Amino acid sequence: MLEKIKETADFIRSATAVTPEIGIVLGTGLGGLVKEIDISDVLPYKDIPNFPVSTVKGHEGQLIFGILGGKAVVAMQGRFHYYEGYSMQEITFPIRVLRSLGIRLLILSNAAGGVNPDFEIGDLMIIRDHINLMGDNPLIGRNDKELGPRFPDMSDVYDKRVIRQATKIARHHNINFQVGVYAAVSGPTFETPSEYKYLRIIGADAVGMSTVPEAIVSRHMLLPCFAVSVISDLGVEGKIVEITHDDVIDAASLVEPRMTLVIREMIASLDLLPVGAGPALASQNE
Repeated sequence: MLEKIKETADFIRSATAVTPEIGIVLGTGLGGLVKEIDISDVLPYKDIPNFPVSTVKGHEGQLIFGILGGKAVVAMQGRFHYYEGYSMQEITFPIRVLRSLGIRLLILSNAAGGVNPDFEIGDLMIIRDHINLMGDNPLIGRNDKELGPRFPDMSDVYDKRVIRQATKIARHHNINFQVGVYAAVSGPTFETPSEYKYLRIIGADAVGMSTVPEAIVSRHMLLPCFAVSVISDLGVEGKIVEITHDDVIDAASLVEPRMTLVIREMIASLDLLPVGAGPALASQNE
């Protein structure tokens, strides 16, 4: 894997002069954040050695390099999913490449179903913790200590300082938000009513089919991580309706401007520290 990471990172460096400080993964229906980026380079996944290719509607499949909030960023406009047939290692390979390129913060986004009865469609949920129900883990197999420890601690996956800054920005703009637990399932089926009920019983506030593999690998590499869900449908008794992937895209797209505002201002307000050097981030505005 190290050889593949180096090969891919070297190719990307040859194609852009941008050295990204922050990596952003844009989930279903949330690719419009790229409109806020002062774009320098665009690299289609199909042209990048060893990269998977997005196969799902709502995931454009390209790396966007540029400036956002005064910082150099790389955005993945489209991610990869377990249900597409990729292995966990393939899904998370791009995150390892982004770390090799020099990012010091990973921002993840997704569209999710709300299982907390206090949630409404259109809420933003800042993820404070997760439950992995995907039946797999990207760290299974031989561990390379150059990438991270054999048994990484998972007690603090989502950076608390970044969460505090994001909530401060959301409150300032009167944006309705929640803070909760994200449960990841394999998909590609949406959940049954009984599965929604089960997820709520075990402590989930929202459910989706992504994000957790990337967060695990981020933690493995001691890379600070922040994640946010857009609640695109509800898995709450009495509010469950038939849903399609297009419905999820449409609902996420409506909320995207609010998510974009929070992420843009959050990026602008954070002083980044070296990965693994004590506290992950220092906030200019705390």
